[in-house]
Amino acid sequence: MNKNTLGVLGLATRAGKTAAGANNAVEAVRAGKAKLVLIASDASENTKKQVSDKSRFYKVECVVCDAGSEELGRAIGKSSSAAVAITDPGFVTAYKKSTGAQTANRERGM
Repeated sequence: MNKNTLGVLGLATRAGKTAAGANNAVEAVRAGKAKLVLIASDASENTKKQVSDKSRFYKVECVVCDAGSEELGRAIGKSSSAAVAITDPGFVTAYKKSTGAQTANRERGM
């Protein structure tokens, strides 16, 4: 993950618009609050399945990101986090823009 993407997650957390940890992310999905769920690349298969299945059932976008649990956790001010749910559509848009710019630059060979 690039610094802009991590910065967006940090801002969303400071604004109170994230749910950190797999259990909290699943609860946010169940409650209809989650707009996007990020799963750490090194999360256990059980965690990935649990979070992605719940997200799919409630029709919430779910992404396994390229950051590990420590990097994802650091972005939100925790020691580690296997999953993070973003609950604000504005922060989801900002997150997608930051990752889209990174992808577009990679495709251009930058």
